[in-house]
Amino acid sequence: MTKVTNALTLAAMIAAFSPSLVAADTLTDLDANEDTMVTMEEVMAVFPETTEDAFAAMDANADGSLDASEIEAAQNAGMLKPSE
Repeated sequence: MTKVTNALTLAAMIAAFSPSLVAADTLTDLDANEDTMVTMEEVMAVFPETTEDAFAAMDANADGSLDASEIEAAQNAGMLKPSE
């Protein structure tokens, strides 16, 4: 039961923090300057309604940018949806 509760809590947090992040493709789609890191500004260029809290939730190492593994983790958590 605890795992189910934790999963539901995580899903609710993701929905609350990232309603705008529903159609991101991959690092290459977000990485405007092609430096393999995605800043808050680059995310906001694609998803202008992105909040600082949503970005911080995706930025696992808190370095101010998203790398490929953080983007993949965000996609796996439903925060960023890969293109079809």
